[in-house]
Amino acid sequence: MPQKHSSIELTSTLKKVKVPSFVAASDGTVTWGNDAAEKMFGDLRRRPFATVVAPEDVPLVQRQLRRKLEGAPFTDYEVDVFTADGRRRRAEISSVPIENGDDCHAVFGVVLPGKPRERASPAPKLTPRQDQVLQLLGEGASTDQIAAMLHLSKETVRNHIRHILRALGAHSRLEAVALAHRGGLLRDA
Repeated sequence: MPQKHSSIELTSTLKKVKVPSFVAASDGTVTWGNDAAEKMFGDLRRRPFATVVAPEDVPLVQRQLRRKLEGAPFTDYEVDVFTADGRRRRAEISSVPIENGDDCHAVFGVVLPGKPRERASPAPKLTPRQDQVLQLLGEGASTDQIAAMLHLSKETVRNHIRHILRALGAHSRLEAVALAHRGGLLRDA
């Protein structure tokens, strides 16, 4: 005869797990984090998850949250995050909805951090938008395509590219992409 189990309280157990884990409310505010998450990111409670996600990856994380709120059973994806010591790391996020009746009211997720990003030379000072442009250049996008994707004028894109070339010490887009790749500045597409 199968044994009937009552609801089990796992919060204190999950608090001790060595994999960073969190709960975020439907608005993206972190409501709980375990000891490993606090060690990696600091205390995120009552703060938006976006405070530790690389700016260019925030829209992806927001889309994944929205998918779970709309009924997706889980989502797995990779983003760059910033740790409490300011280092940028690639991380795999696996998350599931926490249901309350038929509605998802929060999300439980785990963060599987990769190694810190190593760079061959000091990172150039690029704004988040310039970094987005650099990533798109690395994917082979043209000025027109970048302008359309980022909802910018062509002239603004050209200005961003000029700054990127100057920051990397490059003389062409191709050279900039090669230097960025060699320096670990390009993320996997």
